[in-house]
Amino acid sequence: MGNDVAMQPRQVVLTGDRPTGRLHLGHYVGSLKNRIDLQERHDCFIMIADTQALSDNFDNPCKVTESIVGVCRDYLAVGIDPTKSTIFIQSMVPELFELTSYYLNLISVARLERNPTVKAELQQKSFADSITAGFLCYPVSQASDITAFKATLVPVGEDQLPLIEIANEIARRFNRIYNRNTLVEAQAALGKTQRLVGIDGKTKACKSLGNAIFLSDSDDVVKQKINGMYTDPNHIKMSDPGTVEGNVVFSYLDAFLEDRDELEDLKARYRKGGLGDTTVKSILADTLHTLLSPIRERMALIKDNDVWDILTSGSAIARGVAANTLSEVRDAIGFGYDKIRK
Repeated sequence: MGNDVAMQPRQVVLTGDRPTGRLHLGHYVGSLKNRIDLQERHDCFIMIADTQALSDNFDNPCKVTESIVGVCRDYLAVGIDPTKSTIFIQSMVPELFELTSYYLNLISVARLERNPTVKAELQQKSFADSITAGFLCYPVSQASDITAFKATLVPVGEDQLPLIEIANEIARRFNRIYNRNTLVEAQAALGKTQRLVGIDGKTKACKSLGNAIFLSDSDDVVKQKINGMYTDPNHIKMSDPGTVEGNVVFSYLDAFLEDRDELEDLKARYRKGGLGDTTVKSILADTLHTLLSPIRERMALIKDNDVWDILTSGSAIARGVAANTLSEVRDAIGFGYDKIRK
């Protein structure tokens, strides 16, 4: 679908990240790279989802609030342009919370519990029976985010597709019940690399699991993480044939090495025998240095005050758009009391 996006007419894009730490390579290939392309031809709203992040960090709010500037700095450093994309903070757009309260009436608890994305996160976070209502209902909050801006494209990873389905279900039900065409449905915009495995090879790269290479990592840290990557335990000697499938180093080369002919040659040599893990890891380190070095340089030039200016301005713009949608929603429900009085 990523290749089809360029052929589409100008649309509204809504995407974002939870501020629970700096962004990593999984974010880059899963959504950031796609956003840079999308902002050139669409109207992009990029949300720092602090309220959503609070749903499972309510007892440690500093983890959320102290990550906001860093996440925005990562956006700017990779090439997201605040003159082309509206970057805003979720909690600074209170209209989103009123929309959420209306949408909660349009979906059952059972439907939320069946959501595979939520189920996977519950298992990962080991909530057991202590799941909060806020966490269970965060897909409803996401539906508010998407519909408030009447987004038609939402860049996500494949594991987030069920959340788009819920947003569209809520939009359809709202329009049907209130006999309006107020809310629009969205479609997912998938990145070329939809899921980047963690450096431990066990699951996807994730901030909370500490198995990721961050955009802000130094060269030394990146090399250290690469050296610890899982390869092929049976590839003991350089002359031994090696397995590429499931090999974390080759997974990262698949995602980041632009010379595809070189990549295929490396795979063939590794499978045949005669190519050592040290060499392959060195190639990956050089590849990531080429990608991350200019990003880190741009990060160093971005001042906190400039970040806050961008976030304040963007949040004001986002609030204006969300307020218009909320007004339409209130009218559809029959809550447009100010207009009735006039």
